[in-house]
Parts: sequence; C-alpha cells; structure tokens
Amino acid sequence: MLNEQAVLDALKNVQEPELGKDLVTLNMIKDIEIEGDKLTFTVQLTTPACPLKDEIDKRCREGLAGVEGLNQIEIKWGSSVARGATNPQMEEMAPGIKNVIAVSSGKGGVGKTTVAVNLAVALAREGASVGILDADIYGPNVPKMMGITGQPQSEDGKMVPPEAHGVKVMSMGFLVPDDTPLVWRGPMIHGAIQQFLKDVAWGEVDYLIIDLPPGTGDAQLSICQLMPVTGAVIVTTPQEVSLLDSKRGLAMFQKVNVPLLGIIENMSYFLCPHCDERTDIFSTGGGEKAAVTLDVPFLGAVPINTAIREGGDAGVPVVASNPESPQSEQLIPIARDIAAKIAVRNQNNVLRVI
Repeated sequence: MLNEQAVLDALKNVQEPELGKDLVTLNMIKDIEIEGDKLTFTVQLTTPACPLKDEIDKRCREGLAGVEGLNQIEIKWGSSVARGATNPQMEEMAPGIKNVIAVSSGKGGVGKTTVAVNLAVALAREGASVGILDADIYGPNVPKMMGITGQPQSEDGKMVPPEAHGVKVMSMGFLVPDDTPLVWRGPMIHGAIQQFLKDVAWGEVDYLIIDLPPGTGDAQLSICQLMPVTGAVIVTTPQEVSLLDSKRGLAMFQKVNVPLLGIIENMSYFLCPHCDERTDIFSTGGGEKAAVTLDVPFLGAVPINTAIREGGDAGVPVVASNPESPQSEQLIPIARDIAAKIAVRNQNNVLRVI
C-alpha cells in the first residue's frame, strides 16, 4: 500500500553518491505528499550546486520502482549548505558566513582573479548565496571584473557590499583611487582584512570566495589567522615552473592547516573560435602533473580565449555572459565540484563529532 512509511523504507536503500549513506539517514527527504497513486517529495541537497542531481534523481526513481500502488513520481529540489569549521573570532565578526574558499596562486599573471570571480558567479547562478572578498590589497581587480564602480553604502555603521551577477563584493578598490598605490606593512594589511570581515554587512553567505594576492605573504597569513578557511584552490598555468609554484602554495596551506580542494590549470590551451583547433601555447599538463605529484585533486583545465579577457574588461564574467562557451563549460563544473567537495568534508566532520 502506498503510504509515507513505504516510501521511506524504499528510499532507505538509496545511497547519496558521495556521502556514502542513504538519503533517509542523511535527513535529505522532506515534504512527502501522496495523492492517490502520485508521490511528491523534496530532496534537500547539501549544496544547490550539486553536480550529481541527475544521478540522485535516477537512484530515487529506481529505488521507488517496486513500491505498490505508485505510478507517478515528482521530485522537487531544495538545498541547505552546511557550515564549515568556525571559531569564536569568526562568529563575532561575520557569523553569517558558512564556508570560506581561498583562491591562491604561487605567482602573478596566471589569471587567479579571473578564475575567482567566475567561480563566484557560477556558484551564485546555481542558487547559492555567494560573496567575494578581494584580499589582493596591492592590486584589487575584482571590482573591475565584476563591473562595479563607486563606493559601498553604509547601514547601521557597517559597509553594505555592492552586488553584481548575484555576488556580494568587497574590495580595497572601492576605497582607494585607481592611481593611488598602497605602501603598507603586514599589520596594516591584517587590519584591513579584519575590517572587511567585521565592518561589512555580509549577511547570510553560503560561500565566501577570497581572492588572495599571489605568493605566500602577509595577506594569506592574516586570512588563515582571522577565519577558519574551509578549503583552498590553487590556480596555475601549464608550464613546468608551475609545479614549483604549486609546491610553495601547498606547503603554505599545510603549515596553517588549510585543506586543499584542488588545482586548476588556467590558460591551459587556445581553442580557435573559427576552426576549433587546439594550440598548447604554454605547453600543457603542468597543472595536472603538479596535482599528481602533490597528491591533490586536479579540478580542471580552463582554455585561454579572448572572450574571457573581454568579459573581465567589461565587468561581465564569461560564465554570466556566455555560459555555453568552452571556458564556462570548464569553470561551471569546477565550481560544482568544489561545492561538492566542501559538502562531503562538512558532512564527514559532522559524522566524526557525532
């Protein structure tokens, strides 16, 4: 007989592909409704950017196939992003931020900021609440790439981060004229980053992307001291020298106990827009080789193209302007993969506590 218990019993045999437990045990089945032979229920995902939604849908339907009296199934989707590790300092400064993703590179010129803004916009387009903090104090390019000008508004003594493409944005670029250099020592950088947390009205944010300056300096250490970073992403280019840069970045994050989510190879190859011929301008495989050598995930390779440069100059990241482009077809799955890795890590941390 078709009833709620029969549905739950069937779905207890449906495993979540990455978390390794069934959907009922994980409390992912919500709002069961039965009308005659029709069943409607909601699957509460661990992230709106879940890359395995189709697989979960398929497994649910297969698991329910033998339930007596069931002829129609409608599956709805919800999401609730779990909070990563936190500390009293973070709870006081920015309690609404659930997960912090640091985007780093061993050296400049690898397109780290381009990757960071596109990951942020990709997650927002999936339905997540996203912010991006431009921690590159000396070269703040996020406002330009997100198409934001002017200064943030103030409300109740806090700066309200401007929004673009569904992403909340905060940067030193809002507060300092373009032609004014910042000649700051470490303590001043630490103070500025601290203000960007406690003096900004971030509200509820599922993922705060932090665009770090290149290298392994004061800003990186300040970020890791001020907040528990859920995970870090290293952006590199294909050359052999990228292996050395990635090693330095990995060593830094290991020293401050920040998990590495993976390596992204940017400018991986040039794909001709006229004939689709691939040219490996900067060699190929450096990022993937670094990932294998360092025993960390390889998240993907993003091709170089004028579209991604034009999007950055115009303030419209390519995943927003052209989600079907070769660049977006790499960046969007990478963003989903990062969200999935964070969901698994957070769930495993919860299970360890229990």
